Amino acid sequence: MKATTIKPQTIDDYLKGYPPVVRKKLQEIRQVIRKTAPAAEECISYQMPTFRLHGNLVHFAAWNDHIGFYPIPSGIKAFEKELSVYKQGKGSVQFPLNEPMPLKLIAKIVAYRVRENTLKAELKLKARKK
Repeated sequence: MKATTIKPQTIDDYLKGYPPVVRKKLQEIRQVIRKTAPAAEECISYQMPTFRLHGNLVHFAAWNDHIGFYPIPSGIKAFEKELSVYKQGKGSVQFPLNEPMPLKLIAKIVAYRVRENTLKAELKLKARKK
């Protein structure tokens, strides 16, 4: 599906490699993550768009027939009922390209991951101070 084999350095570079319909879906996900986790930084990790906040927050990527969303296993487990209609892996879920992206659900998962990573960072900081 990708138009280029050059490894992207930024999320904008990554998006440029896809047709407009796919790019629009990826951009929608990006905007939801930005809005839900405004302090998170954008980067490319594992050659995928990634948001980091006290470590990896979420990744996402386009495939031939779906958008892969990677909120690690805890993000999947916390929303297993809502995600049950989608194909899943241990820390991933596949959103079909021929369906609307579940943006409200993505926002809920990202918010959960923000709380999770922030709490872990706070606990780590407290442990260092002891």
